[in-house]
Amino acid sequence: MDDQPLRNKVAVVTGAGRGIGKAIALAYARSGASIGCAARTQNEIEETAAIIRSEGGHALAVQTDVTDPDAVAHLFETVAGHFGGIDILVINAGANYDRRIVEDSIPADWLCTAEVNLTGAYYCAHAAIPHLIKRGAGKILLIGSGMGHRASEGNSAYACSKAGLWMLTRVLAQELWHSNISVNELIPGPVVTSIDDAYPQGGTPSTVLKSPEFESEWVKEPEDVIPLAIFLAAQPEVGPTAQKIGRAHV
Repeated sequence: MDDQPLRNKVAVVTGAGRGIGKAIALAYARSGASIGCAARTQNEIEETAAIIRSEGGHALAVQTDVTDPDAVAHLFETVAGHFGGIDILVINAGANYDRRIVEDSIPADWLCTAEVNLTGAYYCAHAAIPHLIKRGAGKILLIGSGMGHRASEGNSAYACSKAGLWMLTRVLAQELWHSNISVNELIPGPVVTSIDDAYPQGGTPSTVLKSPEFESEWVKEPEDVIPLAIFLAAQPEVGPTAQKIGRAHV
């Protein structure tokens, strides 16, 4: 088995400074890819890039607010210019600023959640597509959520934005299949990250939540998402597309 299935590929990972994004960025680098690390917090992505370089890999940290289309365009131009192109995009940056029922929600927080999770994903895909087409093939991986596939009281902003992400995945897959670009949604289930303060502090991969909300789902660490992320990125040109991969839970 090839221990570097992404050799000579270039990947852009948003939200690469922590959590799932950082885990994927490090794993892709260890699988042979050069990585464009993007996030709003410069010191976090610099740390991710430094780890990659310390292990002999190639990485570039580009501070990016995914809700700013100019910043997103700059990200892809910078990474493509530095590494010679882009083969893989991981749309991972996410937020949940409003955890209230609709009646009590704060419109500004609701909209900010949607801007990061859905509009930001659109900006990233819009800016990346020309670069992927130039390569003749590519992969787009969107980190979704089970909340985008079922109702959850008090999470309308997050659920609606992730539902939109699911549809964006399907639309992009239809639009890009003829360009050999596969587009898939990875639903990791509950993962212990900074965005998910609903999960127990200090949760471990062995944690099982015994409640109807989580349906006894295994609560994972970010590193547990890596196998699926590598699987999707390493598929052949004629591989799965418009697929929902993983457990459809929160």
